[in-house]
Amino acid sequence: MLVILGISLPAAATQPNIVLIFVDDMGYGDLGCYGNKRNKTPNIDRLAAGGQRWTSFYSSGSVCVPSRTGLMSGRHPALFGAGRNNLARGRDKLMAAMLKKQGYVTAILGKWHLAGYPQDFTKSPMHPLECGFDYHFGTPGSNDVPAPPGRRQTRSLFDECDKFTFRVPLIRGRKLIEAPTDQELLTKRYTQEAVKWIGTNRDKPFFLYLAHNMPHAPVFASGDFQGRSKGGRYGDTIEEIDWSVGQVMKAIKEAKVDAKTLVVFTSDNGPWTMFGPHGGTAKPLRGEKGTSWEGGYRVPGIFNWPGKIKPGEVDGLAANLDLYATFATLSGGEQPRGLPGFISKDISGVLLQGEPSPRKKWFYSSGSIAFRSGKYKIHLSTKKRSSNPDTRAREPVVKHDPPLLYDLSTDIGEQKNIAADHPEIIARLLKEMKEFRGLH
Repeated sequence: MLVILGISLPAAATQPNIVLIFVDDMGYGDLGCYGNKRNKTPNIDRLAAGGQRWTSFYSSGSVCVPSRTGLMSGRHPALFGAGRNNLARGRDKLMAAMLKKQGYVTAILGKWHLAGYPQDFTKSPMHPLECGFDYHFGTPGSNDVPAPPGRRQTRSLFDECDKFTFRVPLIRGRKLIEAPTDQELLTKRYTQEAVKWIGTNRDKPFFLYLAHNMPHAPVFASGDFQGRSKGGRYGDTIEEIDWSVGQVMKAIKEAKVDAKTLVVFTSDNGPWTMFGPHGGTAKPLRGEKGTSWEGGYRVPGIFNWPGKIKPGEVDGLAANLDLYATFATLSGGEQPRGLPGFISKDISGVLLQGEPSPRKKWFYSSGSIAFRSGKYKIHLSTKKRSSNPDTRAREPVVKHDPPLLYDLSTDIGEQKNIAADHPEIIARLLKEMKEFRGLH
């Protein structure tokens, strides 16, 4: 029996299909439904209008690997040794494996970034096929790896490169399909695979993890979308992702499984704004990828399930690692026990019943340290950006004693430091942060 919100029902009658669309480096302000006036995103906007749009949804890290670690494991990457070996020891408890045990057929299309690179990827204990996925088609990591010999991933290289400059391998299962792959076709090819896979697996509960490489720098779109947007080449990639979402939603409807399919759309972290036309915007938030400012961690979070999720806006906190506990509840799966750093919270009550979010606190660790409790946030250290875009030298970290303090309910852009007026709030948050880090 499956218990959802106090009601016991046969698991087979309640298990939703789950489609998790996870994009790379999309900013909080890149979508129309989050205030963007340049990029046209009608399909994602429609997804948001028909479901829940969260305004305080967080990534598990402000860069790729920590975020994906949290997503797949439900574990905060800063609260345990989040290396490949530690994850591999618990790979039978990762998200896809948990769902597979509940009878789900599972697939990943796109970027994985929890295993090795071409030399050891296909034999890695962290290959998707070793982590609960039945089907895999995509890249081992980001679309800027490997860089050309003797070059670094700098703004000038991104400006000069073509679709084959970075010898990104495309792999199906354990077989190398091509290297380098045509980056202009990545979004289109993943979408075509997704549409086909949904149609093939319509008669069983399924989990589709569609993890687009875009819009990670350097950005590319297929010919039909090049030069089409008002947002330049970055906007072109956003509008193609929006097209992709539309195609996936159409496939779900044509398969006649829309009433039993939960669709989640989010980003792995904030935008790489420092790369100009290859990066997006976090406005009205401050900061970008690789920082502990809100712009590094706060991302779009959209949930759609026709007839189950009532449309609306949610201002409560949640993080992508909370999807683990939520999917476990909806599928009848188990929560792992005894795993360091497992702090995933079930938000199904928010989605299905409009309850307050169970998450009240968040810890930011990206080289700089911050902590949020309710509406207040302290910064113990900060940095402007992850690195210098021209040299890729790391940016300096500035320590703050006393910590900076912001009221995010009135200052979402973190512009007015109110630390001098509220030492008691700083003391409380420092205590809560210590407890948060020590108890998990």
